[in-house]
Amino acid sequence: MSVDQTLRCRDCGVDFIWTEGEQEFYASRGLTNPPSRCPSCRAARRAAGGGGGGGYGGGGGGGYSRNGGQRQMYEVTCANCGGIARVPFQPRGDKPVYCSDCFRTAPR
Repeated sequence: MSVDQTLRCRDCGVDFIWTEGEQEFYASRGLTNPPSRCPSCRAARRAAGGGGGGGYGGGGGGGYSRNGGQRQMYEVTCANCGGIARVPFQPRGDKPVYCSDCFRTAPR
């Protein structure tokens, strides 16, 4: 069972509590890293349009650009079948990226 943890915000340096309930929420979403920003800095980052999800362990973030709501898509080669995959994030190259079909059928 998890217990509340005291973390330090990487932006403002203030200590904040990451509650047991928040930890369970993160785990239920498959997130393995604790937040690196306090709730205030996370809210400010979202309000400013800062994507990247830094406070959420590297998740999606932002998503829609200011060009009429169209999402920036990137074409990559599927790591499983070799086909073309269109994804809404720019792959970093350190993790495999799958097309929709392979992602859907991958064991979890």
